[in-house]
Amino acid sequence: MLSYKNHSEKFSLIKESKLSLRENVAFFLNRIKDNSNLNAFNFVFDDCLENADNIEDKIKNGSAGKLAGMVVAVKDVLAIKDRQLTCSSNILKDFNSLYTATSIQKLIDEDAIIIGKTNCDEFAMGSSNENSAFGAVKNPVDTSRVPGGSSGGSAVAVAANLCDVSIGSDTGGSIRQPAAFCGVYGLKPTYGRVSRYGLTAFASSFDTIGPFAKNIEDISLVLSVISGYDLKDSTSQNIEVPEFDSYQSTNKKFKIGLPKEYFAEGLNEEIKNTILKIVDQLKDAGHEIINIELPHTEYSIATYYILTTAEASSNLARFDGARYGYRSKESNTLKNMYLNSRTEGFGAEVKRRIMLGTYVLSAGYYDAYYRKAQKVRRLLKQDFDKVFEKVDLILTPTTPTTAFKLGEKSNDPLEMYLEDIYTTSANLVGIPGISIPIGKDKQGLPIGMQIMANQFDEQKLLEAGKYFNDLIS
Repeated sequence: MLSYKNHSEKFSLIKESKLSLRENVAFFLNRIKDNSNLNAFNFVFDDCLENADNIEDKIKNGSAGKLAGMVVAVKDVLAIKDRQLTCSSNILKDFNSLYTATSIQKLIDEDAIIIGKTNCDEFAMGSSNENSAFGAVKNPVDTSRVPGGSSGGSAVAVAANLCDVSIGSDTGGSIRQPAAFCGVYGLKPTYGRVSRYGLTAFASSFDTIGPFAKNIEDISLVLSVISGYDLKDSTSQNIEVPEFDSYQSTNKKFKIGLPKEYFAEGLNEEIKNTILKIVDQLKDAGHEIINIELPHTEYSIATYYILTTAEASSNLARFDGARYGYRSKESNTLKNMYLNSRTEGFGAEVKRRIMLGTYVLSAGYYDAYYRKAQKVRRLLKQDFDKVFEKVDLILTPTTPTTAFKLGEKSNDPLEMYLEDIYTTSANLVGIPGISIPIGKDKQGLPIGMQIMANQFDEQKLLEAGKYFNDLIS
């Protein structure tokens, strides 16, 4: 099969009859089968070959959409009509969706080919993709290591060349962290930029939908398609969507903030040194590097886990065995049916977060935990607002370590939660962030660098990501 750098190049090859789309899709299907040990997919859609024939005809007769021929994998927390929607949980193992998520429908409308649903941490709760009813996903760089979570399957699908692009969700780093661990690009948009309609809710004021790809061009193209206002999502923002995919490589100089709190104790030295080398290159190229402070960063993890577990407790109350999903057969009363269905259907991590959330919302603890966390969230937002008055971008590590071993942190939830220490702030304050691959450590494991911008400034992220990529390569 002919290789191509990005979707634009692939589209041209198909149009010129140099690349068969059916053969291209068959190649990916074979790759998925040959790499089944990675456990990246929950479901693969065989009808994508038939779709390939129809879309190739459209490409050649000039009626194709912007994404025609792009092969896309979708995280199994997003609805596709008449397809299984399990959220990698036993409680939804036999559930088929009645409708399609807005973001996925937009991909389909532009003639993308959906190849399957990817594995993830159950209900998107996890940082390692080990909390799945379908089993753990493995990192293709080193199969003894985790791919990151919760969108681990989506990151692996791109990194292992099982598709062109994948879609994940990011509640506290679930796109950016696995992108860093697997050595690909992963973008979390501004909260409200992409409709959440059809995304199974974990924490409704944090959840976002975004793409993984091997290059900035495809990230930009997919973001331009999935963004925009949606009447079906009350948090969707009715603002203009830039043509993200039409930007030109820029020569402008950025003001880049380096927050001291993100380069402190606990950061792997190889990650730190790799990023600081890039910072030196940016200085030499004429960009202004500004040391900044985000003083409430130390409270971000605690604030995040109080608020997200509270929202999860509320959102997951609907999964009770009464209306859809798994229902326990060992029940003789309505109360027992609720209790047994949830006990048998949910995994350990989901139960842990439901219990934490129920606790912080309970009488006597609401003011001490939930209300206080909301106040700290406001202080964090003020920190970022103040910093963005003097910088264009904030540059940080994506993760404190490279990919860790499978099972290494499974028995220590707190240590696992600290893997999100550099990513949760963007979700708490609603700003966009991207992880870009910047090299490997001595063990050959990918290192990711995070760039954050102010709300709805994705254009700056994409311009900077392209510039940094050119600089590094």
